[in-house]
Amino acid sequence: MRTKITLACTECKQRNYNTTKEKKNMPDRMEIKKYCRFCKKHTVHKETK
Repeated sequence: MRTKITLACTECKQRNYNTTKEKKNMPDRMEIKKYCRFCKKHTVHKETK
């Protein structure tokens, strides 16, 4: 079952993206490099609660 997660920028701590992930395949927290509109550059985004 896919669960909803929120991704937050590691630099400015803004929550920018909502997505889903498969808990069975990725049990730990996700880290993706995505564009942050507040920092105006690509940064690492981590999964938050």
